[in-house]
Amino acid sequence: MASGAEGYPALLGAEQQRAVVEACGRKLLTSHGLRSLSPNHPQYQGHYGGNQSQRDQAYHQGTVWGWLLGPYIQAHWRVYKNAPQALALLTPLAHHLQSHGLGSISEIFDGDPPFHPRGCFAQAWSVAEVLRVWHEIAQ
Repeated sequence: MASGAEGYPALLGAEQQRAVVEACGRKLLTSHGLRSLSPNHPQYQGHYGGNQSQRDQAYHQGTVWGWLLGPYIQAHWRVYKNAPQALALLTPLAHHLQSHGLGSISEIFDGDPPFHPRGCFAQAWSVAEVLRVWHEIAQ
């Protein structure tokens, strides 16, 4: 049986794990995190904006969440065993640290390029997940 996080048995076999990482990479991964919905879905909204009602409707319909990059990178690393490749996925957020909310990471981003930052400009869970996965893999 494959080993999962912290020595627990893996819930999926190696090929299933690879398939999940690949599907997320194709359908949800962006340079700044993972979308909450695939752009191919009919209810996808690639821009987070407008009045309160419009923003509420877009919140989980394609908006990119930076904190989800942490679990994705961790899964990618476990599947491919390639630390430099996994850590390279953090490069766009390193640039974001210097361009918006200096030294922090935004809560969310538009689902469509160029992935404009939205929501809170300094989101603790986004920062925490990036630091957690960077620390785990860089060791």
